[in-house]
Amino acid sequence: MIGLLPMGIHPREYTHGNTPAEIQENGWMQAKASHTEQKGMEKMIKAGIIGATGYAGGELVRLLTAHPEVEIAWYGSRSYIDKKYYEVYRNMFRIVDDKCMDDNMEELADLVDVIFTATPQGLCASLVNEEILSKVKIVDLSADFRIKDVKTYEEWYGIEHKSPQFIEEAVYGLCEINREAVRGARLIANPGCYPTCSTLSIYPLLKEGLIDPSTIIIDAKSGTSGAGRGAKVDNLYCEVNENIKAYGVASHRHTPEIEEQLSYAAGQEVLLNFTPHLVPMNRGILITAYASLMKEQMPDGTSVCPSYEKVRAAYDKYYDKEKFVRVLDKNICPETKWVEGSNYVDVNFKIDERTGRIIMMGAMDNLVKGAAGQAVQNMNLMFGMPEAEGLELVPMFP
Repeated sequence: MIGLLPMGIHPREYTHGNTPAEIQENGWMQAKASHTEQKGMEKMIKAGIIGATGYAGGELVRLLTAHPEVEIAWYGSRSYIDKKYYEVYRNMFRIVDDKCMDDNMEELADLVDVIFTATPQGLCASLVNEEILSKVKIVDLSADFRIKDVKTYEEWYGIEHKSPQFIEEAVYGLCEINREAVRGARLIANPGCYPTCSTLSIYPLLKEGLIDPSTIIIDAKSGTSGAGRGAKVDNLYCEVNENIKAYGVASHRHTPEIEEQLSYAAGQEVLLNFTPHLVPMNRGILITAYASLMKEQMPDGTSVCPSYEKVRAAYDKYYDKEKFVRVLDKNICPETKWVEGSNYVDVNFKIDERTGRIIMMGAMDNLVKGAAGQAVQNMNLMFGMPEAEGLELVPMFP
C-alpha cells in the first residue's frame, strides 16, 4: 500500500522517475534532488526579480519557488545587497539560500528569460531599453507602462517618464480581457490591485451596455500590505489598528488606470469617483461600485430595470469559463476572507429597483491576483504554459 506523499513532493514529480517506494526508501530530499537533476535536462524558465524584498516581490518568490517550470536566478534588492534572502523573510529559511543582488537589469537580461520588476514607479522605465527587451521578457508590477497617455501618467504620478517609446508596445496584463495580446508580448504592464478588482467587477456590464458609464462610483477598501513594506507613520500599528480611513480622496493614482480600462469597455470616455480606504488587516481588497442601470422600455411606455437573469447572463458571458473569476450565487456578497492567499477574484451584484441602480462587488487578495499572482499568470501565457500553472492555490481559511 502506498502512503501519503511526503511534504514538498508534488504528484507530477513521479512522472520524472521518483516512485513512492523510492521516496520512502531514500528520503524526500534525495528524491527531490533526483527530480531536479532530471528537470535540468529540460528547459526551465529562469526568472529574475528586481524588488524581491517588498511585499509583492516576496509574494513572487513564494509563488515562483513552488512553480514546477521556473527557477529563480536573481533576487534583486537595493536595500539588502549580499544579505541572504531568508534573513529578510524568515519564512524562506531552508527554502531560499541565495543572497540578494542589485538591480542591474542589463546584466540580469543576459542570465534569465523573464524579469519581474516589483519596484516603485519610475524605476523600470529608467532601466529598460531596446537591447534588454531584445533578450528578455519583462513583467513590470509598477505603473510605468499601464497608462497609455504619458502626460496623464506624469500628471498623476508626479515624475517624468523615462522611456515613453515603450508605452504603446506594453500590453496591459489583465489576462481575462487581454489574453491573446499577452501571449505575444515582450513587455507586460501588470495591472494595479484596485484597478484589477474594479475592472473585473464592472467590465461585463459596460461591455453589454447595461449601466450608464457616467454614473460610476467606486468605494474600495484594502489591507495595509497594499501600502508596501516601507516604514511610514500612517502604517504603524497604533495608526491602523481599530481604525478605518479614506485616503487619496479624488486624487488616488489608480483613478486614471481604472478610467482608461473601463473606457475601453464602454467604447467612450469614462470619468468616475474612486475612493479607497485603509482597513486594519494584512491582505485583501473589497470593491463596492455603484452605477445607474440603463432601463428597458416596455410596450406600455413604462421603463424597468434589467432583470437579475439578464445581468447574471452578462457576467457569465465573460467569466463562465474563467478559472480565476468566480461569479457567486445570488445574494452572496464577496468577502476578502474567502479569497485570501489565492489568485481568485469573487464578484457579484445586487439590483436596487427602488433607486434604479446596481451595486457591483468584488473581493481579491491584493498581493496575489492584485500583484504577484497576476504577474505569474501573465508569465505563463507569455511562455506558452497553462495559465494556472503554479497558481492552483486554495484560499486560506481561517
